[in-house]
Amino acid sequence: MAVRAVVVEADGGSRGNPGPAGYGAVVRDRDSGEVLAERSEAIGTATNNVAEYRGLIAGLEAAAELGASEVEARMDSKLVVEQMCGRWQIKHPGLRPLAAQAATLVDRFDSVRFSWIPRERNKHADALANAAMDAAAGKAVKRVEAQAPREVAAPDSPARTAAREAAARAATRTAASDPATVKPSWEPRPSFTATRLILVRHGETEWTVQQRYAGRADVPLSDAGRAQARATAVRVAQLAPSVAAVLSSPLSRCTATAAAIAAALGNIPVRRQDDWIECDFGDWDGRTFAEVREGWPGELDAWLASTRIAPPGGESFATVAERTARAVAGLREAYPGETVVVVSHVSPIKLALRDALAAGDDFLHRLYLDAAGISVFDMWPDGGVAVRSVNDTAHLAAR
Repeated sequence: MAVRAVVVEADGGSRGNPGPAGYGAVVRDRDSGEVLAERSEAIGTATNNVAEYRGLIAGLEAAAELGASEVEARMDSKLVVEQMCGRWQIKHPGLRPLAAQAATLVDRFDSVRFSWIPRERNKHADALANAAMDAAAGKAVKRVEAQAPREVAAPDSPARTAAREAAARAATRTAASDPATVKPSWEPRPSFTATRLILVRHGETEWTVQQRYAGRADVPLSDAGRAQARATAVRVAQLAPSVAAVLSSPLSRCTATAAAIAAALGNIPVRRQDDWIECDFGDWDGRTFAEVREGWPGELDAWLASTRIAPPGGESFATVAERTARAVAGLREAYPGETVVVVSHVSPIKLALRDALAAGDDFLHRLYLDAAGISVFDMWPDGGVAVRSVNDTAHLAAR
């Protein structure tokens, strides 16, 4: 019978770093602590980090085979935990394909939470990894004894009751903000009670025409881009004669576009907001798409395969999504029943639209956003969303 929630404990080691390496993984029932599966293997010569990722992958695969839908992955590798959470960059090229494989497995579950634990709390997985390395070296292998379940509260204990109450509160918060949890309805909602978000991609730059990655580099608008900004300003004024605020990424290609829009709306002040800045493309910034494909083929494939993978020296889409979602939620709370214009970049706008449509990550690669294109959606306090337009370019001259 499938289990709903499990804990994966994973570890890996190398005797030499690089040297003979192996991994171990344990899957436990989250509530009882019972061991449901064990995985271990010697993997030849590898580094500690490679072995640790292999352990995580094996543990996630075992959890998927058990039919789990919720996973808490515990490891004593700070590096793997932070990289899988998108907080640390994956600089070593040998780890990126493994991180991409792990991220693909993560997407098979309803939820996965990563947490770091001290080594002494990961003894079972560590023992499995060492046993695998010993066996590969021809040494006698001791049977790995399963540790007793740890800190599992009784069904009616105060701790379990508190946990249920916390989960209920979390579910209530989610239902009030996540469009995927709002009860479906075919009935139109009154737009005057919604926060309307008008998302504008900045006007064209020279890098836009040259098809270069433009992340944190402050590339100015071209002459064509300035003309687009003026045309976009007229269109936004037609869409929303009354606007409560104009926000912009701090980069000049956005602030210049926002300034044109603000002028058309009666010289509303432009407020810069860092959460709307473009994804940091790291070493790829300023490179053409073709140059990146030629110079970083493996890294590019890994990046395209998972939003949790960052470009070398850059930022993952998962990290961009966190700050974009934070910015959108803040606008919904700060401007109920009002219209807000945000001038930003491809990545934040795509991620905001993905979340508004409750779409998957494939959406990011199937949506095209033109320079100076306009997208509009409404948000209600209960988390309801209505997307009204995507990449409107009717105001731009035909090219």
